[in-house]
Amino acid sequence: MPTDTAPAWSFRHHWMSQAATHAMMRPDKPALRHLGRTTTWAELSGRSLRLAAALAGRGVTEGDRVVLLTLNHPWFVESVFAANSLGAMAVPLSFRLAPPELDDILADCTPAAAVVDARLLPLFDAAPNAASIGTVVVIGDAPDDALARGRLPYEDLLAAHEPMELPDISEDSTALIMYTSGTTGRPKGVLLSHRNMQVQALTCIRAMEIFDDSDIGFLTAPFFHIAGLGSMVANFVVGSTVVIHPLGAFDPQEVLDAYEREGATVVFNVPQQWDLLCAQPGIEKRDLKLRIISWGAAPASDATLRAMAEKFPGALNVAVFGQTETSPITCVLRGEDSLRKLGSVGRPIPSIQYRIVDADMNDVPAGEIGEIVYRGPSVTRGYWNRPRETAEAFDGGWFHSGDLVTQDEEGFVRVVDRKKDMIISGGENIYCAELENAVAAHPAVREVAVIGRPDERWGQVPVAYVTVAPGAELSLAGLTEFLDGRLASFKRPKDLVVLGELPRNAGGKVVKPLLRSRDAAR
Repeated sequence: MPTDTAPAWSFRHHWMSQAATHAMMRPDKPALRHLGRTTTWAELSGRSLRLAAALAGRGVTEGDRVVLLTLNHPWFVESVFAANSLGAMAVPLSFRLAPPELDDILADCTPAAAVVDARLLPLFDAAPNAASIGTVVVIGDAPDDALARGRLPYEDLLAAHEPMELPDISEDSTALIMYTSGTTGRPKGVLLSHRNMQVQALTCIRAMEIFDDSDIGFLTAPFFHIAGLGSMVANFVVGSTVVIHPLGAFDPQEVLDAYEREGATVVFNVPQQWDLLCAQPGIEKRDLKLRIISWGAAPASDATLRAMAEKFPGALNVAVFGQTETSPITCVLRGEDSLRKLGSVGRPIPSIQYRIVDADMNDVPAGEIGEIVYRGPSVTRGYWNRPRETAEAFDGGWFHSGDLVTQDEEGFVRVVDRKKDMIISGGENIYCAELENAVAAHPAVREVAVIGRPDERWGQVPVAYVTVAPGAELSLAGLTEFLDGRLASFKRPKDLVVLGELPRNAGGKVVKPLLRSRDAAR
């Protein structure tokens, strides 16, 4: 139990107490870097607690929600720490949402306060429910009309308050409400506790071998995606530095320049970004210090993995797999197995329990297809305001991932498909992931997504949506010929649609419901 002489936070283990520890033990060490500006650990902890004091003075308290509509920068991290220091839940919002989508989330989580980038105020104000939020803090130069409406400049608030004492916040309290990408329906608010995120930190420390504070992490994932904060939690534990790269169109030349300039050692990108990086001329001549090259959030083709191995021969390739509801990592594929086990997402992490089951929750034999289900300290407690969806997700006492997988004799998991994406054609199961991997092997194909199209005769037939390499052409006849001998005839696409780009959400995942609606319109 805490004593009269020890601060309460020193008995806790979450990112606020870690920041306070690093502020004490390594105050001048860079915690965050952004556009050449350094935030030390002392500054990160102190500024967060100043903002916490300001929010507390405006009535924000334990259990409240604080929404964050920002770009990627240190102010976001400060705001999360500030909200959590009060026992409030931080709710990152995507600035890529349309106003009605944003408004639905505001109506769902009913925030007590908001932290908004000045440049995103037009989007924020276009959501009617934003008007009911009592405290709105603006990062950057707030326009006069915003100030006239009572919006509070971020830096002015910090200057007007002393850092509060960090209170005793339980690791079991909810740190984040992360709204899912909505690839299979309306977004749901996933509840993630401090304990969930600490287990994620230990997973990253083990997988990426981040054992001291000498590494330089590099973040390109948006903070409203779990890969954002999920990529930083190990650095919060060990006290190392994270470079926060500004968001925008992914410029591989600019990212490689930043890797060199900042001395990045541990980096994460989605497969499409690795494709762009590997295609850059002269990459072998760069002075890169990359130790870990990691990927996830979307499947990587065999060609992508081989290109990564060729272009970054000295780096350890680490694939991570999971979902928002599991904080997010559940499986890790390390470099020594990445080529030997091409197509696998790796082995489940030691801290999670898992089973591979059929529709009746019976374990399936090794090598057979089933849904992977989980339980353990990294799994969400459920969805905000969604008791029915929570009960469905935990039917039988295990969290249902929706991923159909197989597991080989060495324990390596291979994702066959999303349960909701599986196509049933003439009574036969067609797994989109299998078909997508086969189509992706065609030299003209750059990206591919397969969906099921309703068919009077067969029930459903597979349709391939692709993008092609510059100057390349592809026809259905040519693709069918290529797949002959590689896939059974019933699995081959019955139509081919070539697009300039596939629709993706902020996390890099293809939005298949949008493809299905476009296909229906066709």
